[in-house]
Amino acid sequence: MPGGRLTQQERRQIALGLADSLPYAEIARRLDRPTSTITREVMRNGGPTAYRADLAHRATERRAHRRRHTPPPGQGAPAQGAGRDEEAVREYEEAFTTLLMQQGLPKMTARVLTCLFVADAGSLTAAELVRRLQVSAASVSKAIAFLEEQGLVSRSRDERRRERYYVDDDVWYQSTIASARGTAQVAEIARQGVDVLGRDSQAAARLANIARFSDFISESILRAAEQAREVLYTKPGVPCTKPGVLSAKPGTVPGDTTAPDPDRG
Repeated sequence: MPGGRLTQQERRQIALGLADSLPYAEIARRLDRPTSTITREVMRNGGPTAYRADLAHRATERRAHRRRHTPPPGQGAPAQGAGRDEEAVREYEEAFTTLLMQQGLPKMTARVLTCLFVADAGSLTAAELVRRLQVSAASVSKAIAFLEEQGLVSRSRDERRRERYYVDDDVWYQSTIASARGTAQVAEIARQGVDVLGRDSQAAARLANIARFSDFISESILRAAEQAREVLYTKPGVPCTKPGVLSAKPGTVPGDTTAPDPDRG
């Protein structure tokens, strides 16, 4: 298989393949490239619906230019773990960041969260994030504040009194619970509209269906998240002690004391 960077012509063929709804594996076969190469290329340049060959080519040139001017380890970003392909790690971080952006996170927030995820310790200081991302301290601070509000990161001071930001194995559980809570709120506001618009109206019937659907999805997500958390993080024979696990009745958010609505559904 040919090595090296993708050419502009290859990127145009990728764009044509995406327009024809070809799977990544088929595009890769036609270009005689690994499927992983095509996947990373598309994901770090807008995803399958937003990929543009010329924009992707220019973005790659800009990234290459930045890398040539990145300070060496000790002066700039922290060094990667021994034996890792730094180019592959950077490409993976770009793909992960793009995915988080497609899920709704702002770009800087997605970059900060990705850095924390791929750090071996699961934590970095503000100064380390600034050096790694080559951005201002204010940009990092704003992103961290947003992630804290979402329950995705935590902070503490280390032995040198520096603020250190953390993610752990529990972060995806917390994110899933937040998503389920948002879906439950959709159900609640839809139910309110049923009475406001009149139960016999077509609009009320539509909102009632939205409420039932959202209730079902929210409750299913909560049950699945709690069960998965117990299975994945509990050692055999040891009761799960993580807060919130299987402590909430189906259809409720852990810690939510709101009584169930007798008219729901």
